[in-house]
Amino acid sequence: MDIIIRPELNIQYNSTEEIIKKAFLNEEYSDKREHLLVNRIRKSYAFIPELSLVALNQGKNIIGHILLSKIKIVDGDNAVDSLALAPVSVTPEYQKKGIGSQLIHAALKNAKDLGYRSVIVLGHKDYYPKFGFKPASLWNIKAPFEVPDEVFMALELTHNSLEKVQGVVHYSKAFLE
Repeated sequence: MDIIIRPELNIQYNSTEEIIKKAFLNEEYSDKREHLLVNRIRKSYAFIPELSLVALNQGKNIIGHILLSKIKIVDGDNAVDSLALAPVSVTPEYQKKGIGSQLIHAALKNAKDLGYRSVIVLGHKDYYPKFGFKPASLWNIKAPFEVPDEVFMALELTHNSLEKVQGVVHYSKAFLE
């Protein structure tokens, strides 16, 4: 499907949040508050405008969104910068057409181009591995909460960028409100 992926404009924030609401309306593991998370992240230090991307259909309507935001992986006094992928959203009528995959590929490329070295995701164990994500436990990286090992994953954007990294992921306060 022909779509355009580009950075979200601040005049699109309300429209994007409506798209996110629609995307998660029927998701079993959703708290239906992902749009509020995106709103809070945008107001935090963790927000990176270049990594808040929208997908537009041929009519230039927003049909999808992805957000990568700053996190840290902390081990005692040692902290390493990383990114959280959360959330990725596609309106129901456009789901299962590869748009989410295109958004993820674009966001990961942009993150690498901006010099980021890794991404963490809490997501579907059968979906994210196709983008190269592996259980974060392989690097001794842990979630700050109880979660099944197979759904908490990490991706090295550059070769061996997590080789000497371990610890607990610290999300921005936006995730905790």
